[in-house]
Amino acid sequence: MERKETIRLNKFISDSGYCSRREADQYIENRQVYVNGRIAKVGQHVQLHDQVVVNNIEIKPRDKEMAIYIALNKPVGITCTTDPNDPTNIIDFLSFGERIFPIGRLDKDSQGLILLTSDGDIVNKILRAGNKHEKEYIVTVDKPITDDFCTKMENGVPILGVNTKKCTVEKLNTNTFKIILIQGLNRQIRRMCEYFDYRVTKLERTRIMNIDLNVPIGQYRDLTKEELMELKRLTAQSEQHEKAKANKKTAKKKSTTKKTVLEKDTTPKKRITRKPKSQPRIGKSKPPEKPKRKRRY
Repeated sequence: MERKETIRLNKFISDSGYCSRREADQYIENRQVYVNGRIAKVGQHVQLHDQVVVNNIEIKPRDKEMAIYIALNKPVGITCTTDPNDPTNIIDFLSFGERIFPIGRLDKDSQGLILLTSDGDIVNKILRAGNKHEKEYIVTVDKPITDDFCTKMENGVPILGVNTKKCTVEKLNTNTFKIILIQGLNRQIRRMCEYFDYRVTKLERTRIMNIDLNVPIGQYRDLTKEELMELKRLTAQSEQHEKAKANKKTAKKKSTTKKTVLEKDTTPKKRITRKPKSQPRIGKSKPPEKPKRKRRY
């Protein structure tokens, strides 16, 4: 009997361009997804011919070769969400005409580069913190920047209960600096500046990995073939690194377990033979008499 091909439901939804896998799981948890008329479950597998409905919209997976990748210069005031209930959502602002979603976020009060796609697979590869993908920003603050400020920003700042990873900071003029991050904590740059009593007055993202911002504010463009090839090469490379790291961790764990077993004392213990306790006498029986010595005359 021929085995029917199945696919995880969150991947099925993300492949349609409706949202990312993470957002798909949230829709499933909120009971907003139906498969063949029944409420879906997290982790469920479906077949390509199954009917999948999300928020009363039937969706179909898109061919990978037809995936969309665009770079938008987001203006201040636009929110990086697909939520139609938010009047400032980025999807309505673009009015693109096809299902796409943002890769990551850029604060509502920030501007600059944001990538949008219909390819759900590439989202986690770009956003995964362990991949150390660079993001570049130009930041303006409310008072003169000192060398001490730049040094301390580079070496890590305690925010949100953790120390930020080391980064690159370059002073551009009296009140403006460039910063390159490899992580993306919530409002990270603003919180880092606030720690040193600086207030951000303008924040613009100018680069994500190999993609540069080169369109006017409020406009977008398709990624070039060269940009897309390099982007996929970088994400594939980082994915291989993550797999190798995970395999190394697993091997180390097995090695530690094996070592622990070998270190156990396998020396055979000596058998201790104990003398049996003397049995108590029964009744009034007399103990045996000692032999009498012969007298000598």
